[in-house]
Amino acid sequence: MRRIRIRVGVVSATAQLYDNATADSIWEALPITGTANRWGDEIYFEIPVRVVRAADAREVVEAGELGYWPVGRAFCIFWGPTPASRDGEIRAYSAVNVFGQLEGEPGVFGPVAGGTQIQIERGEST
Repeated sequence: MRRIRIRVGVVSATAQLYDNATADSIWEALPITGTANRWGDEIYFEIPVRVVRAADAREVVEAGELGYWPVGRAFCIFWGPTPASRDGEIRAYSAVNVFGQLEGEPGVFGPVAGGTQIQIERGEST
């Protein structure tokens, strides 16, 4: 199992990466630094990874899931409703490749403002 560390402002979290091609590409590109953007209860930022839309890409995600948005080449962290959400769901702008899951409470990202520096690096692997 591969883990990553996410640091943005004073917030730090760990996530597990799934066993799929998107996770592989992101793992190989680490460490990655960027500037966080907010869209409702989602943080996203452009990363230097190009991956096509996966066959199982989806718009509706669960709290704490990590997605890669092929259209914007963006790493996305979801924890609550976005402007596209309906009926309490968490909905991405368009389909994302889900490649990981946060460990712990995903709402810790709530106070993070757009424009905050974000760093993703390799964590422990088991």
